[in-house]
Amino acid sequence: MITVAILGATGYTALEAIKLLLRHPDAKIVAVTSRQEGRPPISTIHPSLVGRLELPLEDLGPDEVGKRADCVFSCLPHCASAEIVPQVLAAGAKVIDFSADYRLDDAATYLEWYGHEHPDAARLGATVYGLPELFRSQIAGASLVANPGCYSTSAILPLAPLVKSGLFHLDDVIIDSKSGVSGAGRSPKLMTHFPECNESMSAYNVGRHRHTPEIEQVIGRHAGTRPEVIFTPQLAPMDRGILSTIYVRPKQPIAEAAVMKLLRDAYAGERFVRVVDHLPATKDTVDTNFCDITARVVRGRVLLISCLDNLVKGAAGAAVQNFNCVFGLPETAGLP
Repeated sequence: MITVAILGATGYTALEAIKLLLRHPDAKIVAVTSRQEGRPPISTIHPSLVGRLELPLEDLGPDEVGKRADCVFSCLPHCASAEIVPQVLAAGAKVIDFSADYRLDDAATYLEWYGHEHPDAARLGATVYGLPELFRSQIAGASLVANPGCYSTSAILPLAPLVKSGLFHLDDVIIDSKSGVSGAGRSPKLMTHFPECNESMSAYNVGRHRHTPEIEQVIGRHAGTRPEVIFTPQLAPMDRGILSTIYVRPKQPIAEAAVMKLLRDAYAGERFVRVVDHLPATKDTVDTNFCDITARVVRGRVLLISCLDNLVKGAAGAAVQNFNCVFGLPETAGLP
């Protein structure tokens, strides 16, 4: 069994990772960390784990975590994760990092979008990005994997094949995404307070959402050409799920069937990307590791529509998929 520790185990994505790992045939959770006083069992924070996982929440140092586990899932916030990841790696564990700390290519971009000097800048641009559909060979055996952002996955997977084809203008890419409230995390916020978000939709961080440079840089890594995107995230009154609609302009008129062929050729044989003929809905992917994608051509523009579960394919499911790639396991192990 491969031993796993979960850092920052009280959040939604940590809970989702725990539930997936509990069903994994080759993984054993040996530590869950938090700064909760009194070492309460994890099941007191996540009651759905009663009788399934009763480990105490411990405030462990990175060296101890790295020695106790073969792999560490870091569910800590940005900056906090990069402060301890180098020590966990030095102790001999591999790390799947859920934060944004290792997704970007350079310290200047990180400072611009996150407002902090990066604590481990030497690893920026050298850390593999955890989308197996695009970077599988690099993930295999890696010591550190940057787990993707949820919005980013919903945009990168449909966009990457089109960008790589060279058939589309890349200076006018518009991404419109709606996310369930769990995407904002478990900490109380006014915008996710029930009377504020129920029966209401709202845009936020327009023009300055931190997944914007991630989308641009990662597609650039994969396709060799970097698009310029306008990304607008919106909060939808549902627990979980992301629906993204992406608008791109072809250089020459293109048939809908040709766009669908680009997508199908790119993801032929991929277990967790489904290129579908119908218009996908968030309920189609809830509680699964699937990303569903389709395309339409409307008045000369190509519309890409994708959906996924932000807590599974957008976070914990992707982490388990990366875990499987790192340790040479079947990529579907532990995943619904």
